[in-house]
Amino acid sequence: MNLQISLLVFCTNLVIAGHVQRYNTHDSTQLTVKTLTGAYTGIIDPRFPKTRRFGSIPFAEPPIQARRWLPPKKLSPSTKHQNASELPPSCPQFVSSIPSLLSTYFAEGALINNGNQNATSGLVGAATSEDCLYLAIWTPANASSYSKLPVLLFLPGGGFQTGGVDSGYYNPASWIERSQSHIVVTVNYRVNIFGFPNAPGLSNQNLGILDQRMALEWVRDNVAAFGGDSDKITQWGQSAGSMSSDIHAHAFPEDPIARAYFLMSGTVFSGTAVADTAFSNFTFVAQHFGCEPDGRNGSTSVLDCLREVSFENITNFVGQYGDSGSTPALSFLPVVDDRIIFSDYSARANAGKVARLPVILSNTANEGSSLVPFPTDDPSSRFPQEIILGIELAGFVCPTYRSTLERNNLSVPVYRYQYAGVFPNLNPLTWTGAWHGEDISLVFGTYDLVKGVGEVPRLEVETSRAMQDHVLAFMRDPHRDPQKLGWQAVDARNPKNGTLVRFGTGGKAIQHVNSIEVDRVCQGLGEYDAFP
Repeated sequence: MNLQISLLVFCTNLVIAGHVQRYNTHDSTQLTVKTLTGAYTGIIDPRFPKTRRFGSIPFAEPPIQARRWLPPKKLSPSTKHQNASELPPSCPQFVSSIPSLLSTYFAEGALINNGNQNATSGLVGAATSEDCLYLAIWTPANASSYSKLPVLLFLPGGGFQTGGVDSGYYNPASWIERSQSHIVVTVNYRVNIFGFPNAPGLSNQNLGILDQRMALEWVRDNVAAFGGDSDKITQWGQSAGSMSSDIHAHAFPEDPIARAYFLMSGTVFSGTAVADTAFSNFTFVAQHFGCEPDGRNGSTSVLDCLREVSFENITNFVGQYGDSGSTPALSFLPVVDDRIIFSDYSARANAGKVARLPVILSNTANEGSSLVPFPTDDPSSRFPQEIILGIELAGFVCPTYRSTLERNNLSVPVYRYQYAGVFPNLNPLTWTGAWHGEDISLVFGTYDLVKGVGEVPRLEVETSRAMQDHVLAFMRDPHRDPQKLGWQAVDARNPKNGTLVRFGTGGKAIQHVNSIEVDRVCQGLGEYDAFP
């Protein structure tokens, strides 16, 4: 597998800004939860008085200093009390100076909190830190250890380059306020050179995936204290987070921890991974900072030498090099090791080495439109559709079809949806359609966060609630409850045996369509319609 594919790099930086300004702290007995690794006090936002938030709960030791570029270390048991009211900093990442659809129109919702810097600063994120291995938990305010609520564990996207918990679109408070029947956990994990270094001297290169796994283990061991059921965890991700969730399904088939998966715009077939045995990208960065592989650092290894350089300087060098368009390009993405990331996923699936758990596979109707270079000279001009279509099919539609077949061959229930909404407040340009990442805000219920783009029509509200209800049904019982909503599992080997749900178009919140309408292009049976 060759890692230089731009698809992974382009996967959206769907992380966010936005801090709630006023909180009702209630009493500490209601808001303090004791776990195996400490006691944490959360908050209640007065806008959502029936919902608790624990903003910053550590799930691993800080990966700093000598622990930089090492696997996450499990926390020791503790009774220490900590305030968990604020959201955590994002892991080190660069805020590109190159305008995009998201940074131009949706920075408050779709990008990480960038402190006092703007959305195209061309600098390391202002609200980032190496001490970043935290998760956030939202629960009904009255949830207790007896509640046994289903749990959604969400992995943000960002092309393995960006992403984090502190994001406006990733706030599920209004959804939990409405449902009062589930828990949402969102997770930070290391990205770019800190998460996927591909460095000489390391036995583990896919540190970001290992971070995710440790977060999942922490949730398994502790979520009951927050009112969750550790036997009812649905692992959910979007874009790179979705690819990551599918990576877990293939890397830990015998011990998945989760009981179901929600793969939103990405599977293991969506992109490729690095197989650079020369470690050229990491070495290039190290040499820039005077860390040489030939012993000129004295007794200090290249890794130890570069551990002395601040994460800000490393991040700025890598990011500004990328923004400059210099070649060869630098890329730090998942690394083929045939332990966590595999060179042949088809062979692994054929051998049955994938968790045989129910799954939601989803796409937006026009994934590629937010992943192409932004036409800043005339944003209203229509970007070449053949390029958008190529990204759509190669990175999303056909990988989803392949993953459907993969699970069908193992008799795994596969539920499919296509989000096709084109609403004024989320579509400032006529050519974008239902862009990659747009459905995040519909599921979280944060679609109205960004103001000034357009009005929120009633159909958008109805679509959001319909999408939430379908996900909740899957969480409650992925084998039976979706059918109660008329949502049938898809068998791509015989498309008559099941339909996919299409959300938000044709004047209807929900439509049931034959999966062949989406998959036919991957079977050579017709063209793909990005504006159904």
